[in-house]
Amino acid sequence: MKRNKLIAMFASVALLALMPASAQVAPDEMVKTAATAVTSVLKSDPAILGNPAKLKELIENKLLPNFNFQRMTQLAMGRNWAKASPEQQTALTKEFQTLLVRTYSGALASFRNNTIDYKPLRMAAGETDVTVKTVVNQANGQGIPIDYSLEKAADGNWKAYDIIVAGVSLVTNYRDEFNTVIRDQSVDALIKQLQAKNK
Repeated sequence: MKRNKLIAMFASVALLALMPASAQVAPDEMVKTAATAVTSVLKSDPAILGNPAKLKELIENKLLPNFNFQRMTQLAMGRNWAKASPEQQTALTKEFQTLLVRTYSGALASFRNNTIDYKPLRMAAGETDVTVKTVVNQANGQGIPIDYSLEKAADGNWKAYDIIVAGVSLVTNYRDEFNTVIRDQSVDALIKQLQAKNK
């Protein structure tokens, strides 16, 4: 995947960082609200981008509650998820979450100068799994389609479990890498590899 698409992929996750945790808000409205909130934060306090501690705090407090990291990890693991013990699944989810958060931290800066077009939401009454379609317009004029996969969790709140950038899934983008490590070594080896990256 080209570098600019990767940057757009990870930066786009910031759109959900300040998503209000309310089941009464439609998924597309949540994304719109988050986009405005994040842009405002970055413009009003640009110094946060140079402060790793504040950036980490912002992400942990505002981003994490809006994602289903266990499902994201399960999707990234594919068929190998069933081969992992409950303890291994917990460890994998923790490390994959840390990896993604670290990546988001480095990508926030590229988001603040982008504009976003929103596509009409196609959602049937009572539906609990939807896709919010957007196009992120970069400063160079290039538009990148970004789709958000969201599901209604048991607590009634909408949570994101995948982001698809120009047809490429964020979580399944890791699947080949994960499968290779497990095939050639083991699930524990993958956990250790993720722990090493996160250090």
